[in-house]
Amino acid sequence: MRAKQAATLYTDARDAAVVRVAAEAFATDVARVTGLKPKLQANGKAPVGPAVIIGTLGQSALVNKLVASGKLQPGKLRGQWESFSISVVEKPFPGAPRALVIVGSDRRGTAFGVFEVARRMGVSPWVWWADVAPAHHDALYVQPGQVVQGPPSVQYRGIFLNDEDWGLRPWAARHLDKDVHDIGPNTYAHIFELLLRLKANYIWPAMHPGTKAFYHYPADPVLADRYAIVVGSSHCEPMLRNNVFEWAENYQHEYGQKPGEWRYDLNGPQMYHYWEDRLKQSARYESVYTVGMRGIHDGSMPGPPDRAAKVRLLDTVITDQRRLLSQYVKPINGRPVPQIFCPYKEVLTLYQAGLKLPDDVTIVWADDNHGYIRQLSDKSEQKRSGGSGVYYHVSYWGAPQDYLWLSSISPALMSYELSKAYALDARRLWVVNVGDIKPAELETQFAMDLAWNVGRWTPTTADAYAAHWATETFGAKLAPVIARIKHEYYRLGHAVKPEHLGGVSFTAAEQDQRLADYQKIAAEADAVQKLIPASLQDAYFELILYPTQGARLMNEKVFYAARSLELAKKGDDQALVFARKAQAAHDQIQTLTRRYNDEIAGGKWAGMMSSHPRDQKIFEMPPVATAALLAEGKAAHKTPGIASTPIAAVAEAAPATATLVIPATAFFSKKVAPNETLTLLPGLGVEGQGLTRMPYDVPSFAAEVTNAPYLEYRANLPAGAHTVAVRCLPTFGLYAGRGLHYAVSVNGSAPEVVDVNVPADSKQWKENVLRGFSQGQTSHEVAGSGPATIRLYLLDAGLVVNQIQIQ
Repeated sequence: MRAKQAATLYTDARDAAVVRVAAEAFATDVARVTGLKPKLQANGKAPVGPAVIIGTLGQSALVNKLVASGKLQPGKLRGQWESFSISVVEKPFPGAPRALVIVGSDRRGTAFGVFEVARRMGVSPWVWWADVAPAHHDALYVQPGQVVQGPPSVQYRGIFLNDEDWGLRPWAARHLDKDVHDIGPNTYAHIFELLLRLKANYIWPAMHPGTKAFYHYPADPVLADRYAIVVGSSHCEPMLRNNVFEWAENYQHEYGQKPGEWRYDLNGPQMYHYWEDRLKQSARYESVYTVGMRGIHDGSMPGPPDRAAKVRLLDTVITDQRRLLSQYVKPINGRPVPQIFCPYKEVLTLYQAGLKLPDDVTIVWADDNHGYIRQLSDKSEQKRSGGSGVYYHVSYWGAPQDYLWLSSISPALMSYELSKAYALDARRLWVVNVGDIKPAELETQFAMDLAWNVGRWTPTTADAYAAHWATETFGAKLAPVIARIKHEYYRLGHAVKPEHLGGVSFTAAEQDQRLADYQKIAAEADAVQKLIPASLQDAYFELILYPTQGARLMNEKVFYAARSLELAKKGDDQALVFARKAQAAHDQIQTLTRRYNDEIAGGKWAGMMSSHPRDQKIFEMPPVATAALLAEGKAAHKTPGIASTPIAAVAEAAPATATLVIPATAFFSKKVAPNETLTLLPGLGVEGQGLTRMPYDVPSFAAEVTNAPYLEYRANLPAGAHTVAVRCLPTFGLYAGRGLHYAVSVNGSAPEVVDVNVPADSKQWKENVLRGFSQGQTSHEVAGSGPATIRLYLLDAGLVVNQIQIQ
């Protein structure tokens, strides 16, 4: 685009519908940047004048002619999955001096190529979903040459819309799908465009109680096909059926009779027919089918109480489902019909108990709902033709506590866990539970960027993603300070998420430090807001200010309320001051949320943001000091009042023996095993840095400790008994049979071995995920006072150490 003229966009009407969708969106993007909207032409005629040619290899007549004439070399694209090239072609046709040619290996590859150009000209994937307005340019140029991208690292990459009750559904009903008062086709059109802009191709549609099934609205699957989005269904929705609505609520309307019990051993024929009917509907579309079954919603599979009998029943279910698939769904290009089995929660125990899964079914390993993958494929499972994938959470409703309000899973953690999964062959499918989409924009984009090119953001570089994202979103000048804000936000959230403050105890000093750290980044966020251009003010509030200030205020509310009660017990007049501070923090959260819903973007997001998802207790105003409590405290201490007391004097007392805290990175000596490295992981864990052995599946030394790699630290210790606690990332052993062992030796003593691998859903696991670390402890006797050498042996793959504490 130059000289007030925009090059015409040329597509082929016979090409896939998504090509037209992408071209139309691109025309709007050009208008967003320049003020001029290009014309679209799809009549097959050769272009005249400067042109943008958009088409799929083998499907576009113009692209085919360029290939036939030798002006376009498509060799790198042929037969590839979702790949594209972007090139400038001189004199492509007699009437065109040059053309920008965007070619895809398949229909999604073409769309991804179009949106890659849009992204490079400054249009964020979040241009609509987070109001990230692009900077204005009078002219747009493309440098000569060719860019080729693809195929993606992960074949199917996408999101799960979940727990939509407090945001996405009420917002959609109010703004986009008013006719059905639900998440319907108008909402999905925006979601599908977002996925294409993120180079994603896959979705588990929203499915919570109150949301009708995706297939309930006939336009939904048609729309997904138009946008070339592959539709799947969650771990508890076999065969694309949403049981919460379609079995529990709508079955009688659909079939004219009430459903029987949701038990395949007792009601198999009815369930079989129910699944069969969906396959008749879905066979014409590109889908991934979930096999197996759980409860109607998110509970365990009903059936016989005996585990072995349940395994046999699940085997029957999968066998019958695959019979239906072979009957109704035809393979595409000779590839097997994509099928997944997700061993989520208790289903994992059934798989571990001996379920024989067909080799071509993809095992989608689940995390523990808090970002740590419970189990991955062992060396035998890695040979399966169906491969494996990952179901991963950045938003969650459930035990031990929800985190539905703010999004605080860091790119560093996501990269470590998902890259580890990829290294162990989880390359077929990644699906990320993003809740309501907002406010998980950065985290969603990172997951999809990583799935597209897993080598771009490794665990050693993922900490730099915030700066990359901030540059792309808000510009290079403000990116460093915005990245610093996000780094601290993630670090503090790793130690305890704002939603989990009621489940973690902090010392007085730790409380003070958290308050100071949050107040610092909140002040920085306020200062940066004054420098943000008017066109990006709404985006900045949504993406940076609201989560930063919300997290700060939640910490202030909880800590100040507790402080007020402690001071009141002592009869300190400052108790009422802190009570007012706690109330002010609570009130400010409500004010910020009202601003999010009612003021920014002209009220566009009204109904999207809730300050109290599921009405959990943490969102309430906690008890605070009152005049009556203060009077009781004064009477008990028989004093009219005392001077203000710092939090350190009123919170939990410090232990009598001082604790020496050593970052894991502060070693003075190390030993590394052959063919592996000791790798620093910036931004990962409670210390803000982690250390681990790489590559991921290195040998275990649990049986031969003294030959293991180690780190050595020095500390001045008094003579006597000491405990050494090692804080680690609270993840799991790589796969069944692997642990997370380390060992500690002090001054050459016999090594003491610890395994910090604990079962998911156990009491210790709950404590670990809330506080952000697992911890082992060993006891040692030091003969004489003075410098001591602490040797930490790293015995297992997957062990990430963050900190050593010595008492």
